[in-house]
Amino acid sequence: MDASKTLIFLYLCAMTLDKNPPRDKGNYDAGNITALEGLEAVRKRPGMYIGSTDSKGLHHLVWEVIDNSIDEHLAGYCSHIDLIIHKDNSITVRDNGRGIPTGMHEKLQKSALEVVMTVLHAGGKFDKDTYKVSGGLHGVGVSCVNALSIHLRAEIRREGRLFEQEYSKGIPSYDVRDIGTSDDTGTQITFTPDPEIFESTEYKFETLSTRMREQAYLNSGLHLSLTDERQIEKGEPRIERFFSEGGLAEFVQYLDQGKSKLIEKPIHVTGKEDNVEVEVAMQYNTSFQETIYSYVNNINTREGGTHVNGFRRAINRLFKTYGDDAGLFKKLKFAIAGEDFREGLTAVVSVKVPEPQFKGQTKGELGNSEVTGIVSRVVSDILKHWLEENPTEAKRIIDKVILAATARHAARKAREMVQRKNVLTGSGLPGKLSDCSSKDPEASEIYLVEGDSAGGTAKQGRDRMFQAILPLRGKILNVEKAMEHKIYENEEIKNIFTALGVSITENDYGERVLNIEKLRYHKVVIMCDADVDGSHIVTLILTFFFRYMRELVQNGYIYIAQPPLYLVKKGKQFRYCWNEEERVAAIAAYSEGKGGENSVKIQRYKGLGEMNAEQLWETTMDPDTRIFQQVTIDDALEADRVFSMLMGDEVPPRRAFIEANAKYAKVDI
Repeated sequence: MDASKTLIFLYLCAMTLDKNPPRDKGNYDAGNITALEGLEAVRKRPGMYIGSTDSKGLHHLVWEVIDNSIDEHLAGYCSHIDLIIHKDNSITVRDNGRGIPTGMHEKLQKSALEVVMTVLHAGGKFDKDTYKVSGGLHGVGVSCVNALSIHLRAEIRREGRLFEQEYSKGIPSYDVRDIGTSDDTGTQITFTPDPEIFESTEYKFETLSTRMREQAYLNSGLHLSLTDERQIEKGEPRIERFFSEGGLAEFVQYLDQGKSKLIEKPIHVTGKEDNVEVEVAMQYNTSFQETIYSYVNNINTREGGTHVNGFRRAINRLFKTYGDDAGLFKKLKFAIAGEDFREGLTAVVSVKVPEPQFKGQTKGELGNSEVTGIVSRVVSDILKHWLEENPTEAKRIIDKVILAATARHAARKAREMVQRKNVLTGSGLPGKLSDCSSKDPEASEIYLVEGDSAGGTAKQGRDRMFQAILPLRGKILNVEKAMEHKIYENEEIKNIFTALGVSITENDYGERVLNIEKLRYHKVVIMCDADVDGSHIVTLILTFFFRYMRELVQNGYIYIAQPPLYLVKKGKQFRYCWNEEERVAAIAAYSEGKGGENSVKIQRYKGLGEMNAEQLWETTMDPDTRIFQQVTIDDALEADRVFSMLMGDEVPPRRAFIEANAKYAKVDI
């Protein structure tokens, strides 16, 4: 459901004939000005505070509460944080920090706890004597969680006492009350997201687990646990614990599990300047991707910012100087670009900034200009010594840079050849493409279909007005193991590029940029057989999109078609089933009456070619009945790690993943 449909804005005017006569709708006067009180603004415009009301926004509520506990750890008062998912998808976050103050707030004449939970821009993060650095800066985090929850309960252990207060949609149910004694200190927040606000209130264990693991690496010595009461095994809920002694160095090694190392140990950088603490861990591998993740006060800055700019500046300058001084770039007949120095680089950049300037409440990008120079200088100082002390590994990295530059130059020529061929051949559309009549990208969709046979069936069953079909021959190239110029030489991938109308260009710094201005379809649908080979092809295509057309994923243009697994029939009655539960239910429904279960016939669809054009349309392509999975990136860090593990060179991590998840796979023999 569209997030906008979940937000209903009601403007209530209590009018009487004597005091407030009806106004002319064309007038704009003082009576038109609405002043929202308390947390009412958060409920009216939740997207302004948590980004969205979809799954990301739902999980953002948890991040806001956990970030407060993390800030207690940064201040030196918290060593344990526990996160619990209850059976009803309510959440509990418990820490052993100092506990939110509960005394009377002098100015507002109410408990400080109630102020923190119900007043926007209230909290301890504005007082730098309380928190030297923190992720929460605007004082709206936990109060937003309160506003967007149908119920929230705060328990505070402090000063030998246990205090509590409950709220409903941000409104206190009663005053803060003392309910007993306590031997320790800390804060426990339990909340239930409001289903009227969020599209879904179901929390994903993997999403929460990834974030908790990430925080363990970022905060060495901090104990974290995640308990899921919805998953019971042997009478006990599922639980994972996270702890790291090595910090960022261990983090980089974890991210590089599926990649072959170019240097033995991560390069670890630490430093401090003008009260800004800098920590970086970096490691080179033999892959063809740059992987940089950045954090400010433990908050993941997904769009990067000035700290990432400073890190890249240092990498580019130091390796360029080192290569020039050693005469290693003399034979190159073209210039080295910044991205050449970072191909095969995995890095985590973490800074602690007393007064960070984030862009937006969701803190996606750091804006402090002074941080660029600080990070650049700190990284340069350490990296310069490392290059001098490790000449063999340094030479290995420079060789990788030269190879990257050569491949980039070859890739540019390959792209130019593809574009020139398109111009010379007129429309430039692949011969196998059966295009649609519509020229409106928003109304048009293209199916990437496994095999010519299924492609032919799809062409017969489609709606020619808005559905285009591009058959793919077998398994496309595994881009995780291929140099970029090899990708443009692959016929199937070239067909995808030209059919979609996108192109890869270079910016002023020689870095690769995807141009999607001429994208011809806003629905790109991967449609493969419902078997192991089909799943492999889906993974290959997704790897390609993630590595070379990530903007399409980020804009929500990529989908996976869901053909049915079974056709259950009895006489003239039939029912399509997409999973085992539906199959069992269909058999049970048709088993009643004459013939019983023996009269029920079950067909298992192993391939799209087993369906005729009419069946393929009504089950998989008809907008009124089809089921699509939209491909989104909840966590780019985890997605990058999984793609590297599944499609990279290293076998042990992939084997471990398969062994851990094989119970979910049903293999047809």
